[in-house]
Amino acid sequence: MKITQIPFKKTGFFPTIMLDYLEQKETIQPFYNNFPNIAGFHNQIAAKQKTYRLQTRLVLVDALKKQFANFDISKKTTENINLLKLQNTFTITTGHQLNLYTGPLYFLYKIISTINLCEELSAKFPKQNFVPIYWMATEDHDFEEINYFNFEGKKVIWNREDGGAVGRFSTESLQSVFDVFKTQLGTSKNAEELKEIFKHGYLKHHNLAEATRYIANELFKAYGLVILDGDDKSLKELFTPFVKDELENEISFKEVTKTITKLKENYNIQVSPREINLFYLGDNFRERIIFEDGVYKVNNTQISFSKAEILKEAQENPLAFSPNVIMRPLYQEVILPNLCYIGGGGEMAYWMQLKNYFRKVKVTFPILLLRNSVQVISKKQQIKLDKLDISLEELFLKQHQLLSKKVVENSDIQIDFDKKIAYLQAQFEDLKKIAKKTDITFTGAVKAQEVKQIKGLKNLEKRLLKAEKRRQKDLVDRITLLQNELLPNQSLEERQRNFSEYYLEYGVSFLEALKEGLKPLELQFTVLEL
Repeated sequence: MKITQIPFKKTGFFPTIMLDYLEQKETIQPFYNNFPNIAGFHNQIAAKQKTYRLQTRLVLVDALKKQFANFDISKKTTENINLLKLQNTFTITTGHQLNLYTGPLYFLYKIISTINLCEELSAKFPKQNFVPIYWMATEDHDFEEINYFNFEGKKVIWNREDGGAVGRFSTESLQSVFDVFKTQLGTSKNAEELKEIFKHGYLKHHNLAEATRYIANELFKAYGLVILDGDDKSLKELFTPFVKDELENEISFKEVTKTITKLKENYNIQVSPREINLFYLGDNFRERIIFEDGVYKVNNTQISFSKAEILKEAQENPLAFSPNVIMRPLYQEVILPNLCYIGGGGEMAYWMQLKNYFRKVKVTFPILLLRNSVQVISKKQQIKLDKLDISLEELFLKQHQLLSKKVVENSDIQIDFDKKIAYLQAQFEDLKKIAKKTDITFTGAVKAQEVKQIKGLKNLEKRLLKAEKRRQKDLVDRITLLQNELLPNQSLEERQRNFSEYYLEYGVSFLEALKEGLKPLELQFTVLEL
């Protein structure tokens, strides 16, 4: 195995807000507290220790033990759950939707980044304990985002009626999905392991939350991963004061709106807050709570409450109140002794909108860490890259740029159009100086002719390049085929492929390679040659 790291910005797949964050640019500094480095974690430990209560720890541990009651968990995971009782124990958390069979590859990268960071912090801070948490997004209701995974370029889809929190969905109809998927796997040892994980996960557990817990536990229990379901009565009771505050005062809307006004001066906004950032959750629905004409209404239903009634409902029925994307991060940080949230670029961007909201409600804002991203390359693929003289950084160029670059490098005709254009521009600069001295109205004509001439040269360059691509068709085809193989749909493979493709080939050693290769605090994109 060979591990190579390149800057995130060299891939071209990460938003400006994340690149600026990694470089700690001044424009992004107001929107986070401690940066993900050892000094930042030192400060974060001190801050969280002051605000996180022992009683919350005890409720959390009790809830986790109940959630894991019917699961075969490792000694390491059991130890980690018990460690959460201690006031020198902290968590590192990542979260993810309940995608069918884990969904895209980066599900693994999120969790392994979290596990590896805990191990690194344990070495740096031997007096503290660090527990990796996977927060299951059981209350999401975007079923179309999670009802499939890709396997060898084809979608494996779960068709069923939508409605309500996905974690509560029955897994009964997944037998037909398994029947289709298992025929694509073959009969190798690794194929049989994949079948068993799927079958035991989805066909022997009653709902999607339990199935996802089983699969994540099977993949990562050796590393002590603790899996948390926020759709839990005792945990939501801890959050009830914040729910009531939101219903009465709409604090999140006010504070996040202020932040957005400043943030959008330099960056795109990821999510926009509602006046009330809570859903009302029933067995088959999850709908927004709207305040209109002095009444709290549950959207698309006949359910409504007066102010006194909804505050009473929040107190007596906490399970019915579900935080949306704006308030879920607060819920997480209220119930966990958490230091850091690990997520993708989109997640980090919306967390950046929340710092002032956290300050207003007096909850410690966590460190934000961009998860590890990985490109897996086989030895055969690396040999092809070497033969085509394509570097790892060049691999991530837009396809038309990569083809143009390699065709020019391989061409017998060496014409540098950039130099030609620069020479032409210099000639026109002289003409502009003459025009100013003679007849100022002549300047416009000079500029127009400059634009025309440069455009003509660029058109000639395009025509020459097009002709060269035709002449070097074999090279173009080989590059195109290889890049499409590595970057399906011209996207990072981690967003397209499912872990089963690599597990089928490498088995558990694939997970072991990721565990060895991912370095979360180095803040680099990882290329893994297997």
